[in-house]
Amino acid sequence: MKQFISEIEYIQEIMEEIAVLKKNGKDYSIDRGRTAKLIDRLHPKKLNLVLLEIIYRTDEAKTFRFISKNEYLPPFEAGQYINIFVEIGGVRTSRPYSLSSSPKQRAYYDITVAKIKNGFVSNYFWEKAKVGDSFESSSPAGEFHYNPVFHGKNLVFLAGGSGITPFMSMTQEVLNAGLDRNIHLIYGVRNEASAIFLKEFRDLSSRHDNFQLTLVASEPTDGYTGETGFITGELIKRQVKNFNSSSFYICGPQVMCDFCKKELWDLGVINRKVHQEMFGFRQDIQNEPGWPDRLTGKEEFTISLSDGRTLKGFSGESLLTSLERAGVRVNVCCRSGECSLCRVKLVSGTVFQPRGVLQRYVDKKYGYIHSCKSYPISNLEIII
Repeated sequence: MKQFISEIEYIQEIMEEIAVLKKNGKDYSIDRGRTAKLIDRLHPKKLNLVLLEIIYRTDEAKTFRFISKNEYLPPFEAGQYINIFVEIGGVRTSRPYSLSSSPKQRAYYDITVAKIKNGFVSNYFWEKAKVGDSFESSSPAGEFHYNPVFHGKNLVFLAGGSGITPFMSMTQEVLNAGLDRNIHLIYGVRNEASAIFLKEFRDLSSRHDNFQLTLVASEPTDGYTGETGFITGELIKRQVKNFNSSSFYICGPQVMCDFCKKELWDLGVINRKVHQEMFGFRQDIQNEPGWPDRLTGKEEFTISLSDGRTLKGFSGESLLTSLERAGVRVNVCCRSGECSLCRVKLVSGTVFQPRGVLQRYVDKKYGYIHSCKSYPISNLEIII
């Protein structure tokens, strides 16, 4: 090697310059660890939050406003979520909630939680959470956000129920910053009283020419004069002026998302113009296409762990939920089969996986499954 170096042209001059740089150049050792600190500032592994305020929205929805204990909140894209951890009755679990506050300000994060019948975490927020409580969450994550390269300037938001939350953030970002985008929000609700942020959206619509609101009530009350029924293709085509040049975003209950996607496909909208939020897990997994006819969702199975422990699992309950209920810690974020943090290795047994699981090729090859979207339909043996 030394002989080879000595044969390089101008090697003597090069070595002299290297010696000068070593003596007088920047000492890069002082920057050791700087990159990791910068990344951690933008994408910290966890956030320590304090509940600042609880804001009433409707009889079935409240906004919970959080600030950071260290007075810093990382930036996020409008439409992203945070995964908030809670401990209820000795069970540590989490739920992803879309941020409904604007990314243009970071003094606080807002999440808006709808009351769900028999809801585990939602009921905790509604009944137990109080101002001053401390929480831990992930940093903002998720792919449900605007892409300036592919999505264009005409945006159509199709929302159902509490699926309105990411659209509040996305709408505020555009209108409060004067961005060159047109938004048409089509919001499906039972009636006006159940529509979250209705007053705010109507106010924005009255003040901004590039924002239009269409409310669609499935169970309208007396005196209501707006659209009724469901968000059908006929309604979308009739209401949206720039239909052919629009990108469509869908967020809401699984049944609503499936219905709207089919309506758009029937209208000839191509897949790359339709963007759907992976909105957690469905409560009635037994109604998912492909669910085994022989199972009711109440069957009990044994889940064996590699360390010798065993626990109970149910066909209608995700593997992740069973693990959390037994006190087994699993890394988790989206709970929607998207991020892959909760994956475990399936050694034996069979699970049911619904649509929308973004499983990596190597995970499939070596038997790894997303525990948040895997439902035991036999006894299982897994490695955490």
